[in-house]
Amino acid sequence: MEPRLRIENLSKRFVLHEQAKTIPSCEDVNLSVYTGKLTALVGPTGAGKSSVLKCVYRSYLPTAGRMLYRNDLGTVTDLAQASDHEVLTLRRNDIGFVTQFLHCLPRKSALDVTCEPLIARGTSAHEAHEEGKRLLRCLKVPERLWGVPPATFSGGEKQRINLARGLIARPRLLLLDEPTASLDPGTTDNVISLLQDIKQDGVALLAIFHHPELVSRLADNVFELTPPLTTPNLQETTLS
Repeated sequence: MEPRLRIENLSKRFVLHEQAKTIPSCEDVNLSVYTGKLTALVGPTGAGKSSVLKCVYRSYLPTAGRMLYRNDLGTVTDLAQASDHEVLTLRRNDIGFVTQFLHCLPRKSALDVTCEPLIARGTSAHEAHEEGKRLLRCLKVPERLWGVPPATFSGGEKQRINLARGLIARPRLLLLDEPTASLDPGTTDNVISLLQDIKQDGVALLAIFHHPELVSRLADNVFELTPPLTTPNLQETTLS
């Protein structure tokens, strides 16, 4: 089976022009992400895990390497070379990203924030709201908060809205940066159940986890990154 995403020799370095320094973030990363599988990125702080996700989503422009995304028709796009228009189209239709922080318009209700990606794909507001309510219930967001802007929410409540928004449109490739951070054990179990469901639906997932238990419960493949300033390499483990 051809991978949904193949990353080849990906590197990201930040240039500090005033100090004439180059800071490596991730170096020579090679991995594949498959439909219906979750690939976990693990490693210590500073290994470049978040940089890999941000390069794939094109929040960062890679310094070197290729990121080959294959759509359902078999067309391959190198995300490292794609135009801004192509990237925005892929974000709307194919690639989702759940970060550790919720970014949204300040006056939008939690339900509207959740439903936004689904409505952008052409789903009616009524259908999107019904699916949004289902996800919010599953993630234990109290109904009294659905009509309230998330800016006033606690960190854990914001993370639940962030997850609901990322999961609602069922993208073909979903990037997850510590998706269960700030969540209680019961909600974490619900998130794991949701991620297992979307794997069954054929979504390809690339996720960062720090807790080995979550990796063992969810991951089909594990890639371990090490900080570029020590030994820049990447090792793959396939879980049975």
